Amino acid sequence: MSLLPYIGALVAGLVLLIWSADRFVEGSVAIARGFGMSPLLIGLTIVAFGTSAPEMLVSATAALTDAPALAVGNALGSNIANIGLVLGITTLIAPIPLKRTVLFREFPILLAVTILVFPLLLDNELSPLDGILFLIMLGVSLFLMSRNNDPSDAPEFVEELEDIPAMTTGRAVLWFVIGLAALVLSSRILVWGATEMALSLGVSELIVGLTIVAIGTSLPELAASVASALKGHHDVALGNIVGSNLFNLLAVLAMPALLNPLRVETDVLYRDYATMGGLTLLLAAFAYGMQKKGKLARFEGGILLAGYIAYTALLYHAAR
Repeated sequence: MSLLPYIGALVAGLVLLIWSADRFVEGSVAIARGFGMSPLLIGLTIVAFGTSAPEMLVSATAALTDAPALAVGNALGSNIANIGLVLGITTLIAPIPLKRTVLFREFPILLAVTILVFPLLLDNELSPLDGILFLIMLGVSLFLMSRNNDPSDAPEFVEELEDIPAMTTGRAVLWFVIGLAALVLSSRILVWGATEMALSLGVSELIVGLTIVAIGTSLPELAASVASALKGHHDVALGNIVGSNLFNLLAVLAMPALLNPLRVETDVLYRDYATMGGLTLLLAAFAYGMQKKGKLARFEGGILLAGYIAYTALLYHAAR
């Protein structure tokens, strides 16, 4: 059978997924503003959740349709793509300034979470207990990031609020409902196309999740980061990626754990999680090492992108 229907489903699902995520975030933020929520709280919850909404919905759908490996691949692959592909390309376009709030509040939390999640996967199982622990860690992380902060010192993704238009409560609710419904529909289309393509090509759902689906669900971060760099507002890129990766690890990975527990392949630990952890540590080394210069330069971005290309080549070899 031709692959065209599955490719069409992947493209249509990704386009609708990106569009619906934007509408969902706009409606949610407008509703939160109507209830008087502070910019900091909106940024830490709704905007941060919204940037990971595609990954969360895709993972939940994959878990519920008996494709939990695709869900795990989506979560880890998106984090790998965020650092290697998104930050790599963005830094090549323009050096990224390093902010103290990211280096000394958000980045240490991401590093701690990356280290703490690994032992939970060493038993090669993703269980409901793991899912609960992930959500607890997410709550603690949000608390630590919001503690003793002034709205003017909000994490970088709060700055995205400036681009979200004000609207009436009725219109906000309408866009919230439309966005959520479209997210669910597009996730279902995307997962169907991905799983059927995997079966047709004879590769695992994990590989498809780590590559095609992960890159697709990271497109919003890539588009936003590149657009910001071209406009000269590239100082938000690092904070966006740190926040998104934190949600991917704890909220997205919790979906298959809670909805459809599975056995985790050994490759996930020693190839995929190790790559994600290695890129995270490499980014940390670059960020703290370049602290005096105050920015990540194109050289560092080139190394991150080269790491992503090497990882993709490794996956290609594994799929042959």
